[in-house]
Amino acid sequence: MIDKTDLKFLHRCVELAEEALEAGNEPFGSILVSADGTVLLEDKNRVVTEQDPTRHPEFEIARWSTQNLIAQERAAATVYTSGEHCPMCAAAHGWAGLGRIVYASSSTQLSEWLSEFNNGLIPVHPLPIQEIVQNIVVDGPVPELAEKIHRLHRRFYVRSSGGNSNLDS
Repeated sequence: MIDKTDLKFLHRCVELAEEALEAGNEPFGSILVSADGTVLLEDKNRVVTEQDPTRHPEFEIARWSTQNLIAQERAAATVYTSGEHCPMCAAAHGWAGLGRIVYASSSTQLSEWLSEFNNGLIPVHPLPIQEIVQNIVVDGPVPELAEKIHRLHRRFYVRSSGGNSNLDS
């Protein structure tokens, strides 16, 4: 169940996604929050600018958490993210032993948007997190935030397609 605190962190993820977009990357942003509500790490997508397809914020959070938190702290933490983890990030999350995931938009929604943008398929199947990670608590999507994420993705693909008019609306 998503509450006011969750929404506050998800709104920040949307802001981070917009920052990623403004920097020339796909709009994804994520936050790692401790059990007591302390923000431990914020990150955003850097795939395009760093020319590294693994520079997803969720993957960075998993990596950082294993280097900076003990297993119990990782298990009690929550990852908030603008978009549901891809299979790579879900696996990293599971291997790191991180706790709950809360996302604004789903990988199913992203696949639909990419089809809408005539961008074709993503390189991996958009599997739900629960098909990758066992015994994980996952909450999302959040419809009003998912629409904001949709608009950010539209802006990214309009820009990357050179202003294709069928996406400008």
